[in-house]
Amino acid sequence: MTCNLPNVLTVLRLLAAPGVAVMFLYFHRPWADWFALTLFVLAAVTDWFDGYLARLWKQESKFGAMLDPIADKAMVVIAIMVITGYNGMNPWLILPATVILFREVFVSGLREFLGAAAGNLKVTRLAKWKTTAQMVAIAVLFLGTGLSYLNGVAMQGMTPEEYAQAVSAGLADPVRACGRRDCASLAADIGLVLMWIAAGLTAWTGIDYFRKALPYLRDEK
Repeated sequence: MTCNLPNVLTVLRLLAAPGVAVMFLYFHRPWADWFALTLFVLAAVTDWFDGYLARLWKQESKFGAMLDPIADKAMVVIAIMVITGYNGMNPWLILPATVILFREVFVSGLREFLGAAAGNLKVTRLAKWKTTAQMVAIAVLFLGTGLSYLNGVAMQGMTPEEYAQAVSAGLADPVRACGRRDCASLAADIGLVLMWIAAGLTAWTGIDYFRKALPYLRDEK
């Protein structure tokens, strides 16, 4: 292993992946949501910086090339696991999450089977956009879960109608508004849309990798 800043950033990103889930074990909500969101965003930023610095300083290494996609996948998989749990197994979230997880497992298995030939399956620009879309969607969904929890605390078990009456009577604080909507539902809806976009890009890159791998999967006659 070459010890340089790009590799250190990659290692820190890998360690941050389980840290996102750990936040919900050691902190109460909504602090756990905010800490998880902050950790995830900081780790996602390093995904750009480590590659950029490695190319800029000519410090690209086999260790970094190996660990970088692993760190990305670990971040995405663990974050999706946490978000789906705290969103009540929403089918509109489960479906794109399943597509993303299936593709990541499939491509990882494909690369492992190909062995040395896997080096011919270069990371495409679309695959990089796929990773970016995944991380942006997950960050927005984390924001939505935190705001939804705060809304639940504010409502104190009341129905939306009862809560609206309590707010009008000055007996409860209004939820955080973003225009004509509350911020929690707006963040959740935007996150879901981004998640479906990420799932589409993820599926497309998976098909592309499989198509490129087909010549290496044919039996010799």
